[in-house]
Amino acid sequence: MPFIPHTDDDIAKMLAAIGAGSVEDLFDEIPDNLRLKSLDCVPDAVSEMEIARLMHDRARMDSGALNFIGGGAYEHHIPAAVWEITTRGEYYTAYTPYQAEASQGTLQLIYEYQTMMTGLTGMEVSNASMYDGASALAEACLMAVRANRAAKSRRILFLGAVNPVYRKVAEVICSAQKIEFIDLPYCPAGGDCVMQSLDKYSGEDLTAVVVQQPNFFGVLEEVGAITDWARAQNALTVAVVNPMSLALLTPPGEWGEHGADIVCGEGQPLGIPLSSGGPYFGFLTTRLSLVRQMPGRVVGRTVDLDGKRGFTLTLQAREQHIRRSKATSNICTNQGLMVTAATIYMSLLGAEGLARVASLSHKRTGELCAALCALPGVERVFKQPFFHEVAIRLDRPVAPLLAQLAEQGILGGLDLSGSHPELGDALLLCATETKTEADIERYRDLLAEILKT
Repeated sequence: MPFIPHTDDDIAKMLAAIGAGSVEDLFDEIPDNLRLKSLDCVPDAVSEMEIARLMHDRARMDSGALNFIGGGAYEHHIPAAVWEITTRGEYYTAYTPYQAEASQGTLQLIYEYQTMMTGLTGMEVSNASMYDGASALAEACLMAVRANRAAKSRRILFLGAVNPVYRKVAEVICSAQKIEFIDLPYCPAGGDCVMQSLDKYSGEDLTAVVVQQPNFFGVLEEVGAITDWARAQNALTVAVVNPMSLALLTPPGEWGEHGADIVCGEGQPLGIPLSSGGPYFGFLTTRLSLVRQMPGRVVGRTVDLDGKRGFTLTLQAREQHIRRSKATSNICTNQGLMVTAATIYMSLLGAEGLARVASLSHKRTGELCAALCALPGVERVFKQPFFHEVAIRLDRPVAPLLAQLAEQGILGGLDLSGSHPELGDALLLCATETKTEADIERYRDLLAEILKT
C-alpha cells in the first residue's frame, strides 16, 4: 500500500483496548536475547517522492544492454498482452482462493495452469507453483524422501552438472531433515553424466537421483538411460527442467521406460521478465500416485448441484488445514501473479509458438557459439549437443573481459571461474529468440577487438 494508515493516536487507542502499554508488550513472550535491538542494514525512512525517484533510477540501470547471460534466468520476448491482462485489477489483487464461491476466476486460472504444466512435462498432476526453481528442487527432494518409503538411507544422488545455486539452496533447506546429498562428477570432456560413472552406486540404497535437462552447462543428458538406471536401484528420478526446452525435447514423463517421478524447475522463461532477479516462480509436477506427498495445493474441476461446471481446491495438505506434523509444505499464496502471467503467455503462444521460440533460441546460440569460436583464443569447452546455452573457454581471465564488454553495453555471459574453477577461464553463453544476427555480429566484433589487446 502507498501509505501506512494508522496514526500514533490510532495505535494508542488500539493498545488501550487490548490492555497493552506499548507495541513492544505484544512481543514479551520472545526472550530478550533473541530480539534485535536495531536494524542496522535498513536505511532511514524517506518520502514517497524520494523512493519513487530511487526506483526510477534503479530501473534505468537495467536498460539498454545486450544480454547474453543465462544460468537459470532467460531473456525472452513477452507479448504486451501478457502483462496488460495480468495487471488488471481482478488478477493483480486476487488473493488466496479459499472461498470457492468467490474465487472461480482464480481457481479456473490455476486449473488451466496446472493442465498446461502437466502437458508440458508429460506428468499427471501439478501443484499451484512455488517460490522459485531452486526452492522447488529442495521441495522435490523432501517429497522424494517422503514418497520413497522403500529407501531407508535418505541419500540423494546429484549428477554433477546441476545448477550450483539450486544445489546449495536444496542442501540448506534439506540438511535439517538429515538428508545426505552425494555429488557425482560430470564428464570433463562432455559436460554430462557418463553412464559408467553410475556403476559405483549400483545396488546401493538411494532415495532419488537428481538430473537437470538441459544441465547447467546447457548440455543434453542421456536422461532416458539415467531414469531407467535410477528405477533399477529403486530410486526416484527428480528432473530439473527448463520449461521452454520442453517445447522441443522429450518431456520427463516419457524419459526411459517409465518416465521421471518428480519434475521441477524455474518458470521464469514463461512470460516473466528478468526484473533484476525476481520475483519468479517454481513449478512442480509428479505422478498421480505420489500426489499426497506433493507440496502445495491442487485445483480440480467439478460440477455443482445444478450440473454447472465449477472449480475448487481438491487437495491442500498444508499446515493451515491439517496437523503441522502431517503437512507437506507451508507454502501459501506464493507466486500466484507470476503463474497468472505464465498461463496467459502459454495460452497466447500455444504449442506451436513455444516450439518456435525454443527452436530459434537454439539456432541463435549455435550461431553465437560458431561466431565467437572462430576467433583466436576462443574454443568450446564441451562437445556434446546443447539447447540454448554453451560454455566457451578463453585464453585470458574472464572477469576483466566481461567488464570491458559491459562498458560497451554487452552483458557477455556468466563467468564460470567461481562455480567451476576446474574449467579454467570459461564463460557460459546464452542466446534466445530476442537476439538478432546483428547482435551476434556486434558481440563478435567487440570481443575480437578486446582479444587483440
